[in-house]
Amino acid sequence: MTSAGDPDANAGGDDHGAAALDGEADFADPTTNQSFENALAKARDRTRLTVDDAVELLATGTERDGIDPARKEAVLEAADRRRRETVGDEVTFVANVNNNVTTACNTGCLFCNFKDSAHAFETDSDADHPGFTKTPAESQAIVEDALDMGVYEVCSVSGLHPALALNAEHHEILAAHDNPASEVNYKPPSRYATDPGTYVEQIEAMSVGGIHVHSMTPEEAYHARRGTNWTYEAVYDRLAAAGLDSAPGTAAEILVDEVRDVICPGKIGTDDWVAAMEGAVAAGLDVTSTMMYGHVETVEHRAEHLRVIRDLQDRTGGITEFVPLSFIHENTPLYRHGVVDGGASRAEDELLVAVARLFLDNVDHVQASWVKSGDAHGLKLLNCGADDFMGTILSEEITKRAGGEYGEYRSFDDYVEMITAIGRTPVERSTDYRTRRRIDPEDDPHGPELGPRADGTPLLAGSSTGGESGVESAGADN
Repeated sequence: MTSAGDPDANAGGDDHGAAALDGEADFADPTTNQSFENALAKARDRTRLTVDDAVELLATGTERDGIDPARKEAVLEAADRRRRETVGDEVTFVANVNNNVTTACNTGCLFCNFKDSAHAFETDSDADHPGFTKTPAESQAIVEDALDMGVYEVCSVSGLHPALALNAEHHEILAAHDNPASEVNYKPPSRYATDPGTYVEQIEAMSVGGIHVHSMTPEEAYHARRGTNWTYEAVYDRLAAAGLDSAPGTAAEILVDEVRDVICPGKIGTDDWVAAMEGAVAAGLDVTSTMMYGHVETVEHRAEHLRVIRDLQDRTGGITEFVPLSFIHENTPLYRHGVVDGGASRAEDELLVAVARLFLDNVDHVQASWVKSGDAHGLKLLNCGADDFMGTILSEEITKRAGGEYGEYRSFDDYVEMITAIGRTPVERSTDYRTRRRIDPEDDPHGPELGPRADGTPLLAGSSTGGESGVESAGADN
């Protein structure tokens, strides 16, 4: 599940990548050999769409500038009908907590404000920073507290701390390099004020009490095998043995390397991202998929990203959901350096969700994000093809640090009130969607019942933290 304010959107970066801005690509306006009308007809007929079809639908026609309101509504209507035919009128959500282990990272992603430069965490550093590193014991305590509240999923994504290794053997391999800091981004835990432990130790610490552990992005998996010839499947096998239950398909941003070269030049490329996801599925794990959009990419890049996801699902069948993540720009290097002056428009958000529903004919679930969009617009996205509304979260650090303003948690009462206000059925679900519980709005108050320690007691009082909040405007156009 990637329900917890998904960590992909604005996670793990550093300003040292700003040099990449000098070579920023000048991406051309979209053109295709397809027409909007033909693409829409294919979508309505459930004919598998091509990348050109997706471009036409995302742009509401490439023969004209700007988004055409009438055409946009036609795309949204087709997607909402497809959603109803595919998964019905239920809106799902999960009881979860975020536990991001560390903000220490030297990757250099220009869309991110979650990170703190890793050198600032060293014992001899006098750099002031707001970041954190948690020990495995601290991670376990957070999970235990969440279990007592009825939570049954922990979502954990972190910066690429130089001292983090897969296990003790990996520490030995990395330390044996002549210059491990520059060759494999490794420094021993003794160099740091707080030892984060190993990836295996963190997963073991969080895997307690029957909770579902959703962790280890493709980027983290790459970090957990750096300096070795280990396969991604072998890495995920070891993590699964330690208690990992599923892997988030974050670190995806836009799965087109000419875009990645601009916004995250220090990150893995598209091929590695795909290989990591294939390795996770081969290890028996469910995975999710994401897209962070609204920065320097074009609609053609968005359509190509969707093709990569659909092809991966055709090969593996392991993707449980697609999570569109609208870029939060305010506190990021891309914005500070003047590369972007904002994020996606609300019309673009709606079209991205809708086209994802129509194009990803092999992925059942599409998520709307109240963390990115607020309550009213998040609920509107549920009428554009989305059927999942994230999770309770309880702690949301990544979007908040990037400039997000729509709250950090959500109670079950909030969910029931909002979902019933738009005429849909609220459903508590497990991470993998295989266990579901319809909630009767008349049963008040509402709390989780699917967790190993859940008994229906409310997690939190109604929060109304969603920025635009009031549900009376939730279905309105924007």
